[in-house]
Amino acid sequence: MFVLAITQHSWDGPDSARLEEIPEPRPAPTEVKVRVHAAGVNPVDYFTSGGKAYNRVLTLPFIHGWDVAGVVEEVGYGVNRFKVGDRVFGMPWFPRQAGAYAEFVAAPARHFAAIPVGLNYAEAAALPLAGLTAWQMLVDVGRVTAGQRVLISGAAGGVGHLAVQIAKARGAYVIGAARAAKHRFVSELGADEVVDYTTTPVHQVARDVDVVIQMFGRDAGLAALECLRPGGILVNAQAAWTPGMQERAEQLGVHAYGYLVEPDAAGLDALGELAASGKLLVHIAEQFPLREAARALRVVGDGHTTGKIVLTAAMSA
Repeated sequence: MFVLAITQHSWDGPDSARLEEIPEPRPAPTEVKVRVHAAGVNPVDYFTSGGKAYNRVLTLPFIHGWDVAGVVEEVGYGVNRFKVGDRVFGMPWFPRQAGAYAEFVAAPARHFAAIPVGLNYAEAAALPLAGLTAWQMLVDVGRVTAGQRVLISGAAGGVGHLAVQIAKARGAYVIGAARAAKHRFVSELGADEVVDYTTTPVHQVARDVDVVIQMFGRDAGLAALECLRPGGILVNAQAAWTPGMQERAEQLGVHAYGYLVEPDAAGLDALGELAASGKLLVHIAEQFPLREAARALRVVGDGHTTGKIVLTAAMSA
């Protein structure tokens, strides 16, 4: 039996992403098969389409997407975390292929969590990769606690807008960096200060910070180190593209860590609890049907999205 998915047969950008039939996935032991109701679109999806992300662990033809929300249709042997009919969301297999831009996904049950009451499929699909990135950077690596000063770059973006809310939920004083047009949005998320990185270097206005959540590399990644107090922590999602980061951190007497998101059921559960409590809201900028995945990838690729882009509803409509 065949189902529809967005595949790519060459690493030459989103224009090569196309809707086609693939064999329907089946769950192995410890896995679940999920009927996809919505799939999140992330910058890494765009970069992968051009061969600029995790292509060393992917092979062509590649099925796009990691963020997924839907309903469990089948459980493999040994699964006791979920049953048929459960609503779930997750980021399975990352950075290996998950195939979320499809009608069905099969993946380990412990790469998923239950969708909290009150969260729709689009919101749930927008949360895993960006939410886990924010959660793991702030909580697992940065160990943010109440009263600390936290600087979040790209504060209006997919990861950033969630990181602002998670840091506030943990009692931090939050400084968000964003373009002037997005300052109101970031303030409404709960940021205590918002700085315009397009007019003034952030390190000149944000000082004595305990933790920096850095979403950009190269010179911006190095400059972010200068925002920290002595002994402060930089968590850099673009450390691989920030040469000299560790050496500069040692010179300044601060700590610098590279980071890459991982599948994490406990983290998804924590995000779900925050969402259910109303302390974490997912902003959906735009929704597309599955057949318009290439257009969705281009929108994400322009780098100016506020919040998240999602593929939703009748996935083949």
